Amino acid sequence: MVRAADRPARYSVWRQEKPRRGGRSGGQLSGLDRDRITEVSVRLLDAEGLAKFSMRRLAAELNVTAMSVYWYVDTKDDLLELALDAAYGEMELPDPTAADAEWRAQLRELAEQYRAVLVRHPWVSPLVGRYLNIGPNHLAFSRVVQQVVRRTGLPVHRLTSTISAVFQFVYGYGTLEGHFDTRSATLGMSRDEYFRHAVAEVSETPACAEVLQESKELMEARGGDTVEEMMERDFTYALDLLIAGIEALVERG
Repeated sequence: MVRAADRPARYSVWRQEKPRRGGRSGGQLSGLDRDRITEVSVRLLDAEGLAKFSMRRLAAELNVTAMSVYWYVDTKDDLLELALDAAYGEMELPDPTAADAEWRAQLRELAEQYRAVLVRHPWVSPLVGRYLNIGPNHLAFSRVVQQVVRRTGLPVHRLTSTISAVFQFVYGYGTLEGHFDTRSATLGMSRDEYFRHAVAEVSETPACAEVLQESKELMEARGGDTVEEMMERDFTYALDLLIAGIEALVERG
């Protein structure tokens, strides 16, 4: 019997040689390929969340045996890694080499695209730090981010810090926004209904009500009649601050 400690450490699905198309498992024609498996995995994760996702559940959705799925991937981690990279593939990346390329506009575009993925797929954020993320779509995203940030004029030794400042902000913002949407849907409410419900609940707690009263002026000054408008304004202005900071550092030399 092979002990867990004796098994080779898992590296990445992108370093494994598994058939991508066709093939048989257990004598049954599976009719599967990795693209279809990945597509259905993404759909299940969107519908049911990360906690309920399993090889057995995926096989049932595909109407095949679990062994048929194992012909293409070794573990559930493989499936999650494939789904994660597929989510990155939804972004329409700008071309940093275009004649009219402008780093500010392209940095905004990348930030907005990344935020949209995190909000559209709330299961993405907890997976980002779990894997090496060496899939083709993530590598393409990372490469374009580096190319755009290089054009800011900042010295090379400051580029990784700049990328962290911008995209860790987007990661945090998009993650919380995705959680907000998940919570709203779980309660059967729209964004605005849940926001009003949350404010009403907080207002009934004395300690929370005091804090809420202190922040009332900030909330009113924030502007926006809907949750979407408020979130858009906050995100846009926060991104403005980051870009202004980059410009200031470039001017400072």
